[in-house]
Amino acid sequence: MELTIYGTNALTYPHLHIWDWKIASYLFLGGLTGGALVMSAIANLRKKKTEPHDKACCVKVPLIAPFILLLGMFFIFLDVERKLNSFWFYLTFQPLSPMSWGAWGVGAVIPISFLYGLSTVPDELKHWLVFDFLKKWSKKLNPYMRRLAVINFIMGIFVGIYTGVLLSSFVARPLWNSALLPILFLNSALSTGAALVIIMARKNEVKLFFTKVDIWLILSEITLIALFFYGHYTSSASHRESIMPFFTLSNEFFPYWISILLLSIIFPLVIVLEFLEVKGEHSERLTGFEKFRMNLSALLVLVGGFIIRMALIYAGQLIKMTDKIATKF
Repeated sequence: MELTIYGTNALTYPHLHIWDWKIASYLFLGGLTGGALVMSAIANLRKKKTEPHDKACCVKVPLIAPFILLLGMFFIFLDVERKLNSFWFYLTFQPLSPMSWGAWGVGAVIPISFLYGLSTVPDELKHWLVFDFLKKWSKKLNPYMRRLAVINFIMGIFVGIYTGVLLSSFVARPLWNSALLPILFLNSALSTGAALVIIMARKNEVKLFFTKVDIWLILSEITLIALFFYGHYTSSASHRESIMPFFTLSNEFFPYWISILLLSIIFPLVIVLEFLEVKGEHSERLTGFEKFRMNLSALLVLVGGFIIRMALIYAGQLIKMTDKIATKF
């Protein structure tokens, strides 16, 4: 007996579960957490020799990073149909399963990033920690801040790549099935992480440094997006068909493509491109309007990063690998 399935969405087959904004939010917040950990680690490891060895220059971002990831996990928990069964992920480890890697990896990132956040809090800011036991932990962890920064740098890279691996492992969805997708998501994660540091930083030198970093990340994102669509266009018919909604004026996904170009690339780049020529020693001369432009560009990068994931999540479920799926029994 041969069964042919033509339906591709929940409208045709109501029992077929569709990923929606909750999954997109999880992927965005997971990537943002990974990027924030990487960028805060860079900020705390590139210290001047005159500064104390164990004093952090980036405190707020590592403190909030684990809570951003917890919020992302809350969204994916909302998406799980049988919520009480989610603990099964932690009763086994499947080396060939991206979801198994993600469950254990994210589970390890949260406590380690929390310890890293505590290690960055200097004595003069210990009043931020409400509970006395947190203050004691922070004091004990301060000498290990740089070691924890290195660990969180590596774990941030893992989280940023994993969000793309989770989608690219779905062979039946040609838009997602690309080796470039994890690299694209990692680049976007680093860009949004740099944007978060820019917004939360108070020192002009830190804002300027990460604005320059974000400019190069945006430029590399242009290349990756172009290669991503080119790879699909030169691949199979299913892959080529999967990107057509982004380039068809009459399709509902065409505005997503325009939003990605404008909010993720063009506007953020145009606003801050001139700061690439500003040297670090001139950072104290930055005006209020210049800092506003940096913050605005960073905010657009965050919005654009979310739109990229929304577009890929929804558009990726429009086209399946073949025009029909035949299953023989």
